[in-house]
Amino acid sequence: MHQQGAKAYQQTAKVVESSRERESALLMKAAAGLQKIKDEWPDSYDELTPALTFNRKLWTIFMASVVKEDSPLPAEVRQNIANIGIFIMNQTREILIAPTPQKLDVLVRLNRQLAAGLRGA
Repeated sequence: MHQQGAKAYQQTAKVVESSRERESALLMKAAAGLQKIKDEWPDSYDELTPALTFNRKLWTIFMASVVKEDSPLPAEVRQNIANIGIFIMNQTREILIAPTPQKLDVLVRLNRQLAAGLRGA
């Protein structure tokens, strides 16, 4: 019986680990896309809306997952992620209204920080 429990734990840990790695990779992808736009501004302007849309969808998923009753995260972490998500939505709107490359810095930084946290760095 003990071996079955250990095996089940290992399988669950792998699923959680791979989920965190996938989330981290998606955040890094979004950050890289936004950074590229900033670095190549203004030639990259046409890529801005699709990149912001990808980032917004990603954060919408994170926000939806932390408000679920069965979220395994502590309440404080869930609240922090929700607050950051709201900030990101507001920042995205501001960028769309008055685009400047400097406004992308905060989105890139937040994505990279959360990705690092998910990787346990």
